[in-house]
Amino acid sequence: MNVQIGVLALQGAFAAHSECLASLGVQSIEVRTPEQLIGVDALLMPGGESSTMSQLLESSGLFDPIAERISSGMPVFGTCAGMILLASEVLDGRSDQRNFSAIDISVRRNAFGRQLDSFETTVSTSVGEFHGVFIRAPRIERVGADVKVLGSINDEPVLVQQGNVLAASFHPELSGDARLHDYFVSMTSNKKKV
Repeated sequence: MNVQIGVLALQGAFAAHSECLASLGVQSIEVRTPEQLIGVDALLMPGGESSTMSQLLESSGLFDPIAERISSGMPVFGTCAGMILLASEVLDGRSDQRNFSAIDISVRRNAFGRQLDSFETTVSTSVGEFHGVFIRAPRIERVGADVKVLGSINDEPVLVQQGNVLAASFHPELSGDARLHDYFVSMTSNKKKV
């Protein structure tokens, strides 16, 4: 089944996500305007700087259309800053920072450390083991009852899913392993069949 995945391209590591999708033979479109959002079946929200991305979502007019699409069931996958934007609670966010409250988790920005503290490790998930790249990564401090923990390091959740929303603390697009992107494409294909 043909699906078209949008990659939010306002700021951050969006190009690497597009390359991962291309490696799977999946068409993607860089989303910078509400008009570009209309034609996509799902949206990938990359890492970057979450408060800057929040401001850009407002100034581009994308915040409300994305919120509407997510609430109507559009699959969305947020990595690092994308996960922060999708969380129901950002424990240390800026007062003017908006988030989508699309997945019932509480997160703390940069909680794994600053840029110098970035690290790579094996992430055990229900989809297999991944090489996780953590760059100024957020920490999930609370997981709601309806959220499935799909992956963890040291018993700490780093990959979670609630319905149509998938979120990772790490950067799967930087590992050369497209299996998580493939999982997201499968989520999207299954949603499109319904």
